[in-house]
Amino acid sequence: MKKLFTTTLLIVSFICSGTAQSITYFPERNAVWQEKVPTELNVNTTLLADAVAFANSNEYSESRDLRIAILKGFSREPFHEILGPTKERGGPAGMILKNGYIVAKWGDIKRVDMTFSVTKSFLSTVAGLAYDNGLIANTDDKVANYIWDGTFEGEHNSKITWTHLLQQTSDWSGELWGGKDWADRPPRQGGIDEWKYRELKEPGTFMEYNDVRVNVLAYSLTHVWRQPLPQVLKERIMDPIGASTTWRWFGYDNAWTVIDGLKMKSVTGGGHSGGGIFISAEDMARFGVLFLNNGKWKDQQLISETWIEKAITPSAPNVNYGYMWWLNKKGSRHWEGLSENIYYAAGFGGNFIVIDKEKNLVVVTRWLEPSKIGEFMTKVEKSLN
Repeated sequence: MKKLFTTTLLIVSFICSGTAQSITYFPERNAVWQEKVPTELNVNTTLLADAVAFANSNEYSESRDLRIAILKGFSREPFHEILGPTKERGGPAGMILKNGYIVAKWGDIKRVDMTFSVTKSFLSTVAGLAYDNGLIANTDDKVANYIWDGTFEGEHNSKITWTHLLQQTSDWSGELWGGKDWADRPPRQGGIDEWKYRELKEPGTFMEYNDVRVNVLAYSLTHVWRQPLPQVLKERIMDPIGASTTWRWFGYDNAWTVIDGLKMKSVTGGGHSGGGIFISAEDMARFGVLFLNNGKWKDQQLISETWIEKAITPSAPNVNYGYMWWLNKKGSRHWEGLSENIYYAAGFGGNFIVIDKEKNLVVVTRWLEPSKIGEFMTKVEKSLN
């Protein structure tokens, strides 16, 4: 059993019931992340070890060759193909942090892997930085007032706001980088003709998870920032939180645009057809700690509390979704028995960054069978009660 996992427990300062504690420890760049010995902790070692063993024994069931997993997972989509980089994945890995310290870890937490739609929460953060810096005046502004190249022309697309794109309620209609909006995750019923000529939903009234439209958001933000989004993320978030130099953010091979005479790659919001953020569990955990601490790293406010509040506010069509963060509200994706204030980034194949402010907890999982995340989180939280 000891070979399956490593568990460490930490000192917890005075805990007020239902109130998140302040973060007192932030790991330095390239430093060994601090862990505490079991005797210093008021945590149930046996229950925590059981949660880690559960994660190790419930590996994502599809191929470790992610080209195969992607093509199989989206085989229903007409014209679906690999358009960007992929990478063979590792085995189960993860970290559990409390008050910034490592409570438990398993697998190779430094290995760089694809993270799929966890990328969307990073993309949302880049939008938040644009909002904080006044590049986007109001998320209810129409995107056509910022992007005038035809992407948001027409009676329907011209109504779309930044909020609609961030909440995936835009029903944007069109084609980008060879991807057709209607061919991305089509309905279970009907066929190509029904999908192509469907009646468009009024923006803001209906949520549909759709990577083409997410990539439209990434494209629009690239033009607002007038620089590549990975550069924005690196300079304003990842470098200040001490992330490693190993993470990368890719777009499709053909996803190029020209701004101010410079050719730039427009990145993706996931790995649906390849691309997205490739990152280690440790760097994912740093990102989680930043949000656990209300956007502040040490004494530096990197992303505003105002933006975080907006990002984790439920959308009208889906109580479980905010600005590209999933919310544990009482809806179709509620983890029964756990706080409704939990929110998380989620990606294909069981990649998660979970934030529970009430327990001062950040959890990162890699390659956990996605249907098991609720059970896993229940085991984790029971160990900390």
